[in-house]
Amino acid sequence: MPRARQEQLVVQDLPDELLIYDLERHRAYCLNRTAALVWQSCDGRRTVEDIAQVLEKKIDHPVNESLIWFALDQLSRYWLLEKQVELPIFKERMTRRELARRLGLATAVLVPFITAIVAPTAAQTATCGALGAPCTTNARCCSGLCINGTCMCLANQSNCDPNQPQQCCSGRCGSANNKCLP
Repeated sequence: MPRARQEQLVVQDLPDELLIYDLERHRAYCLNRTAALVWQSCDGRRTVEDIAQVLEKKIDHPVNESLIWFALDQLSRYWLLEKQVELPIFKERMTRRELARRLGLATAVLVPFITAIVAPTAAQTATCGALGAPCTTNARCCSGLCINGTCMCLANQSNCDPNQPQQCCSGRCGSANNKCLP
């Protein structure tokens, strides 16, 4: 019985969709209403049949279990469930188009849909090179250190310039001892 992952997620409920940011994988997901309802129904106690009944009540429309399995497969692939869900042997992985064709035109709008977006880190959005990026001068690196053609940072207890704390991996240089702080 599937359980929605709650750890390391930031969840924002919007009209007809749910936004989830995965702090662990630095990815954002947008779930349409159907996918959101399935995810919210995954409490670790409900079976696929139970989740289908919950959806039927909330959307006031009959729900085929294939729709639930499709949503669980998507949620599982995006690591939004505590444990990966294995499709039963008699169920095959299908595309949204195949599911819509099987369910018919009237229920095609109910097909669960999840959009994944990779969120760039702050260093990746900067105009300077992130750690590990190739460089030719210190000015090309966000850390201000280009060592052997690669943007690097100084580890804890390394000597640093208090006026350039970005040189330290922690971003903190002690002014009293000119050492990188944890």
